[in-house]
Amino acid sequence: MKIVHVSDAHLVPAGERLLGLDPLARLEVCLADIERHHADAAAVVITGDLSETGAPDTYRALRTALSRTRLPVRLLMGNHDNREAYAEVFPESAAPDGYIHGVFDGPDGRLIFLDTLDQGAVTGRLCATRLAWLSERLAEAKDRSAFLFMHHPPGRVHLPALDSIGLSEPQAFFEVVERHGNVRHIFAGHLHRLITGRWQGVPFTILRSTNHQTAVDFVSEKTSNSFEPALYSIVLAKGEDMVIHFHEFPTGQGA
Repeated sequence: MKIVHVSDAHLVPAGERLLGLDPLARLEVCLADIERHHADAAAVVITGDLSETGAPDTYRALRTALSRTRLPVRLLMGNHDNREAYAEVFPESAAPDGYIHGVFDGPDGRLIFLDTLDQGAVTGRLCATRLAWLSERLAEAKDRSAFLFMHHPPGRVHLPALDSIGLSEPQAFFEVVERHGNVRHIFAGHLHRLITGRWQGVPFTILRSTNHQTAVDFVSEKTSNSFEPALYSIVLAKGEDMVIHFHEFPTGQGA
């Protein structure tokens, strides 16, 4: 089973740039590169901050961009997103409870897409409703491998500025994960850095943004931007085995 992970597109209104870069052009190049090399992917998951502003026109631009690809793209909410504005453009994405979460059952496991948006806050949140939903989806998977995709990381990465903006009250999340015991990997975004490791025994991967990155700083409590290359990951899962490749796609000049 091949899954492609992308994160933090940060689309801005037409004609604008973000930190001197064109987020939409970079996302389109990213999707084209994925379609060229990984059209066989079971899912392409973009883990939130689809928009920089949460404005409806940014989601309309995203919908147009996605209409030009045959890739099976799944979209998550990040703290820059606006759930209501997004749902107006992508009404099929909203669950009956109003959250933007869902599942995909592939040949080698269940992908669970979480909505960690806490509207108006930089930090993320999984309320009782969303935690119960997650528990139900893990219970349905039973002994099949489950892979969680979320915007806000639920654990520390030992960068002070970034550890202060992750998922709030993460222990409730990990209690659900531990209770079911079938989560094989957590995929997140939000931090604009490539980071891997384990949280409470569960392996995780955090990705860079398709637009701009956060400078690595183990001292400061304030973030600063950097312009390391954008990338996406290719996840290959089969039975108990999983391999993750990271690809720095060419963005081209001016993008």
